[in-house]
Amino acid sequence: MSFIPDTSTLIQFAIATIILAITPGPDMTLFVSRTLSQGRATGFASMAGALCGTLIHTTLVVVGISALIVASPMAFFALKIFGAGYLVFLAWQAIAKGSAFSPEKRTGPQVSLFRSWAAGLGVNLLNPKIILFFMTFLPQFVSAHDPHASGKLFFLGMMFIALSIPVTAPMVLAAEKFSAAMKASPRITRVVDYLFGGVFSAFALRILTAQAK
Repeated sequence: MSFIPDTSTLIQFAIATIILAITPGPDMTLFVSRTLSQGRATGFASMAGALCGTLIHTTLVVVGISALIVASPMAFFALKIFGAGYLVFLAWQAIAKGSAFSPEKRTGPQVSLFRSWAAGLGVNLLNPKIILFFMTFLPQFVSAHDPHASGKLFFLGMMFIALSIPVTAPMVLAAEKFSAAMKASPRITRVVDYLFGGVFSAFALRILTAQAK
């Protein structure tokens, strides 16, 4: 099918997505915190809200990038170069500053599933880093001259969501053990940080060298 990228692209995108999914951040902190304080149902509701936010981001980015390709392939090329630089910045930040993961187990009144879902949606939609990441990450996997670029971008966005679920769901199911392991073994998060930094630096180098040829 024309909207499905080639196997090499799918493998590279899958590796990057899985590493991103296991990298602790605001979304993961919310899922684990809600699970620890309110139970698994609220943890999964927060996760569902964040995934809905990712779907919205993906749709908006695909529409915007597709319009950019039609309007100006050179502008799209510039976006890819900017994206490569941003990936390098993210890689440096992960290695230099580490991941943000500080779940709290607080007792309090039971929060409804809808409010937990809305919290997940809000954390995702109101994080400018996420839309900036999608704007600079997804374009690395398509060409401005590909007539099926928009379809491939949307397919990759859906693939990102599909691959994130089996990675994130076990963290919610085992929130207490996962949180304890992260706090007791900082080396684990550092390994993830270096994986993140290495993979995204490699993607940045790939796009820069490809454009230079």
